[in-house]
Amino acid sequence: MQDLPLPTPIESPLLSQAAGSRIRHGFFTREGGVSEGIYAGLNVGVGSSDDRDRVMENRARVAAWFGLGADRLATVHQVHSPDVVVVDETYAGDRPKVDAMVTSVPGVALGVLSADCGPILFADGRNGVIGAAHAGWKGALGGVLENTIDAMVALGAARETITAVLGPSIGPASYEVGPEFVERFLGFDPSYAQFFTPSEKPGHAMFDLPALTISRLRQAGVTADTLGLDTYPDAGRFYSYRRTTHAQEPDYGRQISAISIREE
Repeated sequence: MQDLPLPTPIESPLLSQAAGSRIRHGFFTREGGVSEGIYAGLNVGVGSSDDRDRVMENRARVAAWFGLGADRLATVHQVHSPDVVVVDETYAGDRPKVDAMVTSVPGVALGVLSADCGPILFADGRNGVIGAAHAGWKGALGGVLENTIDAMVALGAARETITAVLGPSIGPASYEVGPEFVERFLGFDPSYAQFFTPSEKPGHAMFDLPALTISRLRQAGVTADTLGLDTYPDAGRFYSYRRTTHAQEPDYGRQISAISIREE
């Protein structure tokens, strides 16, 4: 593999301040990895058709940024569900079919993969509990955000001291949806009309997934904000499922957002 420096993720000042010095987090871009071609960069998607050795090297580089071995980077088999798993001292590399993780255990990094869907990192620095969730529209609507918060509280976190930050995800200027999509949301809650604006295509609308995500997080009683980064137009830094689809490419990479409690 190429001898490259460790990747440099984006860090949220809000999350850093709230989490405290014992908790470290990073929203990684596609920069700083060894994958090539359409996967060029830091592709960590084991579900992609990228060369597996390159994917594992990229994952090892992410873990190394946290000062951890590759076997201490916990990820799951994401299925757009509302389900959450607790990662404890028995963690041995399992990848259950869920979309969020929580832990109070030091020395393991919780990572969620994304390529337009929202990666959300959670921290309660006062009580030493962290979480990571993957939320596209289906997960956000289904309750994965609220379930992650509930799981953190069950581990000893306090709702009022949890901070959540949404990382790079598809923005409202890039997410056009059809009328049946809008109808689904309005049937769930008519007030969700606020997350749609008419597009140039008749009957279609632009959907603000980040605004929905932040709204639901705040309604759940936690402090929440977004990095405000749109994955679709920024091919240099982010993978994007929708951009890949529009370009008729055969596959796409995944970036990772991760958080861990330092070992003392």
